[in-house]
Amino acid sequence: METFDDCPCSGANLSRLLQPAIMTILAGEGLHGYAIVEHLAEMPTLGGNRPDPTGVYRALGTMEDRGFVTSGWDTSERGPAKKVYELTPSGLECLARWIFSLSDYHRAIGELLAIARRVSVQAAHSDREAAR
Repeated sequence: METFDDCPCSGANLSRLLQPAIMTILAGEGLHGYAIVEHLAEMPTLGGNRPDPTGVYRALGTMEDRGFVTSGWDTSERGPAKKVYELTPSGLECLARWIFSLSDYHRAIGELLAIARRVSVQAAHSDREAAR
């Protein structure tokens, strides 16, 4: 029997949404990487799964290279210094574009779902008719 655990249809891998998810988190406040990972784990985008911290730090580095986030060291707490990331004005502009793009995707996915549901029901009905 076919398993679909590793199939994209499971929805478990929405890595392309990592950047807008990080930006959404940082739009509220500057945070260190571990806190970003924790917030991401709570977001419905990842289905309650904890993201790979390496991928999050890689995304943060890319976003910093592109000027969407800045970072600085926080030495105010006990323990080792922590790198804190903040969204830049360019990052806010990018987030606004993501909101527009995601809204378009949302509409398109809604239309695709409606069509997929309709043809799925029709196909199931045809199979039942053929089995008679």
